[in-house]
Amino acid sequence: MEKLPKKLKFIRSVKNWTQEDVAEKLGISIHAYAKIERGETNVSLSRLEQIAEVMEIELSQLFGLDEKNVISGDNNTLCQNVNSPSTEQIEYKHELEKANLMIEEQEREIDYLKQQVNDLREINNLLKKQEKQESS
Repeated sequence: MEKLPKKLKFIRSVKNWTQEDVAEKLGISIHAYAKIERGETNVSLSRLEQIAEVMEIELSQLFGLDEKNVISGDNNTLCQNVNSPSTEQIEYKHELEKANLMIEEQEREIDYLKQQVNDLREINNLLKKQEKQESS
């Protein structure tokens, strides 16, 4: 359960959301969400599903595909992680996820700039055409 708070904070930071933003989306107090993110409270499965939905990810992404988690049948509370990756592996994975998000953002920016260049070329061609017509 100690990795969940780090992952929640990471996802929130990637989305540039504050704890207040997430708490508001979940319909809970900032204090309650902060306790979840610090790992100071047990989180029910239904709350985890709600968090995943708000963060626009699959529930399994909160725990990683290579982790196995045990859910208590009594209260649907996440109890522990078994065979989980090392902290270093998780940090590398987070860095890779962050780099991929940055690449996606840069690709969108490149597409936008390419469109701007094409628009400017078109304007330039129209101006040249107009200049030729005026000189004739």
